[in-house]
Amino acid sequence: VSTQSTWGTSLDYKMYERKGPASPPTRLNPMPGGTFGLKRSATIMNPAQSHPHRSIGSNEHSRPILEHQAAMDMHNKSDVTAGFKRINGIICTIGPASQSVEMLEKLMACGMNVCRLNFSHGSYDFHAQTIANIREAARRSNRLVAIALDTKGPEIRTGKLREGVGKEITYEAGSTVRVSCNKAHYNQCDKTLMYLDYVNLPRVVGKGSKIFVDDGLLQMEVLEVGQDYVVTTCLNTANISDHKGVNLPGAKVDLPAVSEKDKSDLRFAREQGLDMVFASFIRKASDVQNVRDALGEGVKIAVISKIENQEGCDNFLDVLRASDGIMVARGDLGIEIPAEKVFICQKMMIANCNIIGKPVICATQMLESMHNNPRPTRAEVSDVANAIIDGADCVMLSGETAKGKYPLNAVTIMAKVCLESQCAMPSRQKFEQIRKAQPHPLDPRDVVAQSAVNTAYEINATAILVLSNTGTSARLIAKYRPDCPIYAVTSNPTNARQLLISRACFPVLTEDPADRRDYDSRVMAGLRYGKESGELYSGDMVVVVHSDGRRPESGANMVRVVSVP
Repeated sequence: VSTQSTWGTSLDYKMYERKGPASPPTRLNPMPGGTFGLKRSATIMNPAQSHPHRSIGSNEHSRPILEHQAAMDMHNKSDVTAGFKRINGIICTIGPASQSVEMLEKLMACGMNVCRLNFSHGSYDFHAQTIANIREAARRSNRLVAIALDTKGPEIRTGKLREGVGKEITYEAGSTVRVSCNKAHYNQCDKTLMYLDYVNLPRVVGKGSKIFVDDGLLQMEVLEVGQDYVVTTCLNTANISDHKGVNLPGAKVDLPAVSEKDKSDLRFAREQGLDMVFASFIRKASDVQNVRDALGEGVKIAVISKIENQEGCDNFLDVLRASDGIMVARGDLGIEIPAEKVFICQKMMIANCNIIGKPVICATQMLESMHNNPRPTRAEVSDVANAIIDGADCVMLSGETAKGKYPLNAVTIMAKVCLESQCAMPSRQKFEQIRKAQPHPLDPRDVVAQSAVNTAYEINATAILVLSNTGTSARLIAKYRPDCPIYAVTSNPTNARQLLISRACFPVLTEDPADRRDYDSRVMAGLRYGKESGELYSGDMVVVVHSDGRRPESGANMVRVVSVP
């Protein structure tokens, strides 16, 4: 779309994801689980005035959270989410149930923002075809969709069952099992002997330590430690087959952060031009650097660290500083630490990510029952909602979309819950809390971001528009939790896609401008984008953030308010 700016030269921009009518319609219901425009009727200029949950307006900003929650009205007959854009991202794992171009298009229409490829499964040919299908579906749908590679990471597995014992062994509660790390026992597993492929096992466990096999299906306690084995007792009865995963809760496992398979997978990510990597079992900051080294110098692939054990939680702040984002990977985390402690770690990680301003993803078993059921349990819905209210930027689906029977239902209901949750939280209070948590003196860029978000709250802006070619300024604004969309105008496709995991960021991809100091034309392109997509209308107030042009390399340092022409 070629636009002639009234403020500068013409500039082309690419319309992605959101399309809408050119003139303000009456209030409309959102598309199922997907793209929500800021649609308002002429008689309701402020959508908060008709919204029973949303905390906007000078009186609502300071209302205590308890009073805000007590005033919620679940019986309001109107659609309380109508007219609001979902500002939290949805990540979907792509597998056999969702690999086709047609299914991917439908998932995108339902609200999928990021496609996750799980490299614990599948061949390179399978993943290469999946990547090609994602890009074709995005092209057909005219959408920006990011692609993430999830590494297998370091792991411990059992050996092979001895010939003649069948396909699986029943380990009885109270029985004694010798767990060996001697390679000679690899294919000799039976009721009294189990092989693990971790040679340092006797050095990292002690008497009383626990060994969990197959996601905790079998739990064993160490009774005795030998030179290349440990003697255990089974705490429960379970059937175990070949090559099952093993967890050592509380142990400091000294496996390398990046295995040889991971190195090969990361080379594949670089060759395929993927947007981000979800790095498994990150335990310390040096693990993150090892992932970056494996990716190669100068590669602009974001590294999202998955926290999955006690050591990762203990070193969390160091890991956070070294990473581009965090994933709260509750699957293995719930085995490595006591289950009742997982929610504490989740809240700790999300809060610290919010304070520092890096995106955080909440993952694993969010809508687990939808593998086989068309509707989630009420507990699952509450889990998704509470993750959003805690401050998660994104929520993730795993097997629900990779191999489940109802992938479209899962994305649709997750999008609806995300939208309902964001409308039920007093976001101004979150802004104030994050602002107060910042160490002083503030970085000048933080001051600019705070000013932009505060201005948006004070004038009830329809949107914030930021010129952010690297994405840094957009992420800083997202850090302070505005309750309106952030249009991030950029000419870099990779940076645009990476912004999809930051709350409220909606990238506007433009052509590379001839003059980077021609800010007015890029601002106008962003405003026209909003109008074309049916989200901005003449007279709307928009907060605009960009450099003053004197030192553009130092980032955005100017905040102004414009009225949409």
